[in-house]
Amino acid sequence: MRIWLRERRSVLLIGAVVLATLVLFAWVALRSGPLAPVSVTTANVELRALQPSRFGIGLVEARYAHRIGALAPGRLARIEVQPGDRVEAGQVLGEIDPIDLDDRVQAQTAAAARAAATARAAAAQVGEAAARRELARQQVQRYEELRARRLVSAEVADTRGGELAATTAGWSAAVAAAEAAAREQERLTAELAALRAMRGTLRLVAPVAGLVTRREADIGNTVVAGQTVVEIVEPDQVWVHARFDQQRAAGLRAGLDAQVVLRSLGARPIAAQVVRIEPVADAVTEEVLVKLAFKTTPQPLPPLGELAEVTVALAPAVLGPVVANASLQRVDGRLGVWLVEDGRLRHQPLTLGDSDLEGRVQVRGGLRGGETVVVHSQRALGAGSRIRVVERLVAATP
Repeated sequence: MRIWLRERRSVLLIGAVVLATLVLFAWVALRSGPLAPVSVTTANVELRALQPSRFGIGLVEARYAHRIGALAPGRLARIEVQPGDRVEAGQVLGEIDPIDLDDRVQAQTAAAARAAATARAAAAQVGEAAARRELARQQVQRYEELRARRLVSAEVADTRGGELAATTAGWSAAVAAAEAAAREQERLTAELAALRAMRGTLRLVAPVAGLVTRREADIGNTVVAGQTVVEIVEPDQVWVHARFDQQRAAGLRAGLDAQVVLRSLGARPIAAQVVRIEPVADAVTEEVLVKLAFKTTPQPLPPLGELAEVTVALAPAVLGPVVANASLQRVDGRLGVWLVEDGRLRHQPLTLGDSDLEGRVQVRGGLRGGETVVVHSQRALGAGSRIRVVERLVAATP
């Protein structure tokens, strides 16, 4: 009997320990195990007039770049500017070695002067021939009157007619010679002008007042025709060449206000405006190309090629419900939010509109405003998930 009681107490003790273990396991499973409620943060759906924006990345570029070089090959004889120098319109920046071009200009000048003298002499000969022709014409007229009165013979009158024909031919020849001399003068003058123009192209002259951004040759370098020696930009004509993802580019148009943040200026935004949307997009990166002009040129002028962050503000949306972008979850292929109704979860598919840069999304269908939705959850949710609403989620420690 005593042995039986001892064995019964042992069984009861073991049973009590097993029961306590099961209770503890169940408590742990319901509190922190897979059956425990999922910790979530929630928010009420607000009614708000969303301010949609578009974000892009771009580079500072010169709107107009003047590339100055020689029209003929040659050796760079002098260069007087460095990158970063300010220049004025008409300022001589450098010069290509003219070699024998100055001598050719001098020789052509002499030839043009000689042609001008020849043309003047030919014009004088035309005047002399015209005077002789006029005298012969008067003689013919007078002898014709004398012949009519039978004071001279017909042979004498005919002789005067022959003299008129000869002087007329001489006048025609003088006129032709004068025209040839004039054409020769024009040809030599044009060649002289061409040589002088070529000589002028050897001087590198600033077409506008601006800033030297590049110098691509040094003294003694040989440059080919059309090669850029100096590049000048107009400081007040810089803009931003920005890129926007095609899927996020809807609503962009010329005239919209924008904010540009340059790396050299830190987080201080600069007011800008969309100038145009390029008609051709980048097919490789699937981006829309946009040009933006600064409303006030930043000082000091940012380096060309500097990275710029661009935010373009679109027209405000109408008043309506908005949700945080983090609350959107896709279930069975449908994008929506988890609604919290009487402590239970229900996935509500939504029709979404535009979004802003603060992570809010406009809801066009599926919510009316005031509902409670899950923003963040400790793990994936389902329709039967039990939840526990907390102020914030605590990251799990490894």
